[in-house]
Amino acid sequence: MRLIGLALTLSLLLAPLAAEGQTVKVPRIGYLVLSPLVDPPTAERQAFLDRLRELGYVVGQNIVIEYRSANWNRELLPDLAQELVELKVDVIMAAPGTTDAARHATRTIPIVIASGTDPVASRLVPSLARPGGNITGMTFAPAEMAGKRMALLKETFPKLARLAVLWNPANDGAQPEWQEAQSAARVLAIVLQPLEVKDPKDFPIAFSAMTRKRPDALITFPSPLTSAYRPIIVEFATKQRLPTMFGLRADVEAGGLMSYSPNLADVFRRAAYYIDRILKGAKPGDLPIERPTKFELVINLKTAKALNLTIPQSVLVRADKIID
Repeated sequence: MRLIGLALTLSLLLAPLAAEGQTVKVPRIGYLVLSPLVDPPTAERQAFLDRLRELGYVVGQNIVIEYRSANWNRELLPDLAQELVELKVDVIMAAPGTTDAARHATRTIPIVIASGTDPVASRLVPSLARPGGNITGMTFAPAEMAGKRMALLKETFPKLARLAVLWNPANDGAQPEWQEAQSAARVLAIVLQPLEVKDPKDFPIAFSAMTRKRPDALITFPSPLTSAYRPIIVEFATKQRLPTMFGLRADVEAGGLMSYSPNLADVFRRAAYYIDRILKGAKPGDLPIERPTKFELVINLKTAKALNLTIPQSVLVRADKIID
């Protein structure tokens, strides 16, 4: 009995010491982004952080986020993705434009995508329902919205006959988007003026072409390059008094006229759900890749007034956000 009592006493004394020696593993998220990291965060990143908090994850307390930004320089992405792999993060959040870099860096660490490229057509996954492998998340194919954007432009400006298209044919998903635009143009009786921008030096050439042969409006396909040069595009269009249609809400907030796109903040909120599931043990290959359910039409009335343009009431009433 005396030995048993001694053993119990020792176990009670050693238990706190053992507990102190234990370390609780804090999950680490790798956040790979092409655009610069800004403070305060973009609406998309803030939505991601807010949803993580709602799911019980507080940055600095029970979760760590390792940010890696390429500041619009795509050539940096492979090295940045490799850094996250070497840090042994538990999951990588791949913002638009970074999916390929993340995929080539690891085939084992789970990757949650928010991609503007069809992951099946690009052979990223075999199917949306059962992606398999280490990739899952959200996808929104730009080609599906090219026709809708052009139809909105035509409804807004019924006399629209010639439309300049500023696009980067090397961008992921650009070719299907261009094909969709061509199909829509035939239906809407619009002549397209394609202007390719593969490199920064292509912008002056494209602007010169629009100055010589003026279109009725300008549509810009979303890409990292056109996003990086957004201020220059908006400035040119304003000076030329050209109505513009963009593929991102941020373009309109920066002075563009209109945009139609998925609600990217909602896409990033949903990405946080995937992160949560994976951290709780789910395999990414078993989580179906989803498409957005919320789309938004954004109109900048301040820009419309500056260009002396009138937006029909039938279009205004459908706008999800109006910037005065």
